[in-house]
Amino acid sequence: MRDKWAERHKPSDYIGRIGKIPVRNIWLLYLYASDMANFANRYESDIEDAPDFKHLITRLLCNAVETRMRRNISQGYRRRHEVLSRVRGRIDILQTTSYGLLNQGKVACRYEELTTNTPRNRLVRAALSVLSSWLDDFNLAHRCRRLDAELGLSGVNGIRPSRAEMAADQIARHDADDLLMVSLARLVFDHVLPAENIGTNAMSEVGRDEVMVRRLFEKAVGNFFKLELPDGWHVSQGKRLQWPVSALSPGMKDILPGMQTDIILNHRETKRRIIIDTKFTNVLASLQHGSDSLKSGYIYQIYAYLRSQENWNDTPSMSAEGLMLHPAVGLGIDETAVIQGHPIRFVTIDLSLPSSQIIEKLRAIPLKNYLLRSSKANQPSSKR
Repeated sequence: MRDKWAERHKPSDYIGRIGKIPVRNIWLLYLYASDMANFANRYESDIEDAPDFKHLITRLLCNAVETRMRRNISQGYRRRHEVLSRVRGRIDILQTTSYGLLNQGKVACRYEELTTNTPRNRLVRAALSVLSSWLDDFNLAHRCRRLDAELGLSGVNGIRPSRAEMAADQIARHDADDLLMVSLARLVFDHVLPAENIGTNAMSEVGRDEVMVRRLFEKAVGNFFKLELPDGWHVSQGKRLQWPVSALSPGMKDILPGMQTDIILNHRETKRRIIIDTKFTNVLASLQHGSDSLKSGYIYQIYAYLRSQENWNDTPSMSAEGLMLHPAVGLGIDETAVIQGHPIRFVTIDLSLPSSQIIEKLRAIPLKNYLLRSSKANQPSSKR
């Protein structure tokens, strides 16, 4: 159990962190990664006070459940098939006649029943039950158990729904509170917050955090550009590129590696194309004599993306820009080189900065085009 005195008397400038990254910025990445950026300003005090991401998710889930229960939890219809003494819904004629139910004064019926025991509510109750056993914060664990019990009294069982059941339980746009509640509950089971399993294969806490932040960063950046870029930009994620080969030997087709980009930004009016690759690693590599250098493999990778897609009939491909985007803590790099007509840019996003500054930095990335314009002006008129 956490020291309660220390919890009550922690300094006013306390900021929960995962490694060196503030928890509030991990939450920012999650919101964009899960298409829930409209919840960014909710529960700010919980976000600031959470010591780690696990406690943050638990606090937010408890708040979301309590908010929903104050207005009564949502209900849904479930299909029932029963033998009854009166008609309800539709009669199952085949079963009724096959078993001679009419002679017994009964009838087989199929009907839909309004219930609180929906897949979404079951997922939330199952998540609360799991979280209550993970936490070392007695008060927060007790809060989870209390909400778990209240959902049970409302008619929700604790059996975790299948993926098929969750897929069938579509959440409407007006059910914003349900969307937040269910999205938080999904986190508990989607290997972002893995359970503590005894065994040699269990990941260390540091390892789990690194994997979690890597997944969030890669997906959040793509969704961020979809939501935040001004009109005129088109965003593609996970697009596969083809090598411009003219012939292949019989065995080469099976062993030639593919190319898959993280993000491609296209602007039709200005004929700009930006190929973005996100890397959750240090942008620099340390050399033997003590200096730092960009990692050569990353330069080769983005260079291959750009040059292999050149097509004289496609103007954006001839001047496409490459961007290697790296997270960092306390490091700011934004450097560009024009190689054979293609600007290749290396940028870091400092995840220790306030969330507002991270958002502004990401927004400005595709809008920075001065080096491309100046390089074209200085290029000789001869063709490559």
